[in-house]
Amino acid sequence: MKKTISLLSTLLLSSTLFWSVPAVGANELVETEVVEFAGYCHMKFPPMIEATLSWDRPELDADAGRIIDFYGPCDYDPTGVAEIRAQRSLLLRDLHGDGSSD
Repeated sequence: MKKTISLLSTLLLSSTLFWSVPAVGANELVETEVVEFAGYCHMKFPPMIEATLSWDRPELDADAGRIIDFYGPCDYDPTGVAEIRAQRSLLLRDLHGDGSSD
């Protein structure tokens, strides 16, 4: 009986801790700073996960270790069509040896 109560309390505690950990959304990975010029922003965001580039809404890779430094319109979507095309292009260029690895 004591083992069952101990097991249930441990299970309850661990599930509570698991659900209290906040999930990182894509918006939390994007850092935006409005610049002096009207309608332009300085954004920093991680690249997309390569495996998700074919999805409707690809995911940003928080663990990539790289940051994209973007300067442009404030309504720019880091997971939008333009950025997907740019990152696919870079990926294809790297795969075919046309890009620089430095």
